[in-house]
Amino acid sequence: MIGKSALLEVIAGKNRGLLATETDKLAILAAVAQLEDRNPTPRPVEAAEMLDGNWRLLYTTSRGLLGIDQFPLLKLGQIYQCIRAKDAKVYNIAEVYGVPYLEGIVSVAATFEPVSERRVQVKFNRSIIGIQRFINYQSPGDLIEQIEAGKKFIAIDFPIESREQQGWLDITYLDEDLRVGRGNEGSVFVLTKGR
Repeated sequence: MIGKSALLEVIAGKNRGLLATETDKLAILAAVAQLEDRNPTPRPVEAAEMLDGNWRLLYTTSRGLLGIDQFPLLKLGQIYQCIRAKDAKVYNIAEVYGVPYLEGIVSVAATFEPVSERRVQVKFNRSIIGIQRFINYQSPGDLIEQIEAGKKFIAIDFPIESREQQGWLDITYLDEDLRVGRGNEGSVFVLTKGR
C-alpha cells in the first residue's frame, strides 16, 4: 500500500521522533493523515484479534515518552505497547539504557474500555520503574507474565489510583502489522506488531 510505505519511509531514521525536525514532523503528520484515510479496519476497537499482541513504537509526538531521553546519562531504548484484548489490558514498557549494568525499565499497566468503534478509555493502574537486572527483565512478554502473576518487584512499584491518570486513545489505522493512534493530549503513535 502506497500510504503505508510512504509513512514508513518518512519516519525512518527519526529514532521514534527524537530526531524529527519541525519540517519532518509536518511531513510525518501529513503521511499519517493520508494513511488514516485508507484505514482497512473501519471498526478497529472490535478487531480484537488484530489489536492483541506486542506492538513496538516506531514514531510518536508524545512529550512524555520522548522526555525519558532527556534525563542525564539515560537514553531511550525500545518502547512497547502490549495489548491483551481479551482482558482489556494494556502495558506500556520503555527500555532505558546508559550506565553499564544499570539498564532500566519504565512500565505502566492499564485497563481500557471501548467507548466507540475506534476509541478506548484508558485507566492507568500500576507503574514499575527499575533496573532490568534487578527485576529479571527478559522481554515485554515475560515482564507481563510476572505482572499478571502478581509479582512484586525490587523496583519502584506502586499502584496508580488518581482519577487524573486516565485518558483516551483513538485507533485511526489498523492492519495486520501496523497501528496508528491519536491520544487525548494530541499525541500521535505509530506502532508495528512484533515480538
